[in-house]
Amino acid sequence: MKIAVVGATGLVGSVMLRVLEERNFPVSELIAVASERSKGSLITFKGENHKVITPADALSKHSDIDIALFSAGGTMSLEWAPKFAETGCRVIDNSSAWRMHENVPLVVPEVNGSILTDEHRIIANPNCSTIQLVMVLNPLHRLYGIKRVIVSTYQSVTGTGVKAVQQLEGERAGEKVAQAYPYPIDLNAIPHCDVFTENDYTKEEMKLMHESRKIMGVPELALTATSVRLPVKGGHSESVNIEFERPFDINVIRRTLSESDGIVLQDQPEFNQYPMPRFAEGRDEVFVGRIRQDTSCREALNLFIVADNLRKGAATNAVQIAELL
Repeated sequence: MKIAVVGATGLVGSVMLRVLEERNFPVSELIAVASERSKGSLITFKGENHKVITPADALSKHSDIDIALFSAGGTMSLEWAPKFAETGCRVIDNSSAWRMHENVPLVVPEVNGSILTDEHRIIANPNCSTIQLVMVLNPLHRLYGIKRVIVSTYQSVTGTGVKAVQQLEGERAGEKVAQAYPYPIDLNAIPHCDVFTENDYTKEEMKLMHESRKIMGVPELALTATSVRLPVKGGHSESVNIEFERPFDINVIRRTLSESDGIVLQDQPEFNQYPMPRFAEGRDEVFVGRIRQDTSCREALNLFIVADNLRKGAATNAVQIAELL
């Protein structure tokens, strides 16, 4: 297949290229695309150098692209995704630009991959913290029906981008660096992911609420979130409280999660075994553990979810959608 990676020089774009290689995706020709600023630079794919071109050049020189993986920001996606789609190309977009459009599917393959049809030309890749959350919520909702979810996320600086990683590394080295955040991130926890909205939630928190409902097909799902940025590079963590509509069996929950595609159960606290970003980094699975009865509510439990936000939270999920196509 003829594959374009739009945003090939970025943090997620580079991981997309790596995942395409690792999963041996059938790429007959790779087209590396980025903004005008990166035009002419080189990226490496399967040991070969590819010169980066602009979206306009990609469309004028390559009219038969099969799939375009976009990770170049919402502005680029809004402008160029429809133009790529008009040529017959299938666009998988990692930005937030198309996620809540009514006719654009928002897909986590293990959860709702079956909704994809040949008619879909633009497909949205969900937010990183949403993907790992619904991977766990969906099989449990099918079991017992979910009444309410309270989630607190502890998110890696890689979710912000290269500038945030440079800020963390610079602060740890004692260097004066450009600030991606309004405060130092090293030795700190900032309860501020993305920008604040009129209701005092951040966009990241609102994405978790709206996207989870859409992916799971539960528009009235009661879900609230708080998102915190930590000085971590390995992945995102989530502390989740789930209240069910019916009494549950915690052993059935553990067994169900352990048998669910893409999930690894790490739940042996007596051996200090539980999910952590340092062990999730570079992995494609979603890790879940610390599963326990909520002592304040008979129909509720607590658990902890961790995943690499650049892989399953972004690049790997996008490539898995391409594999479905």
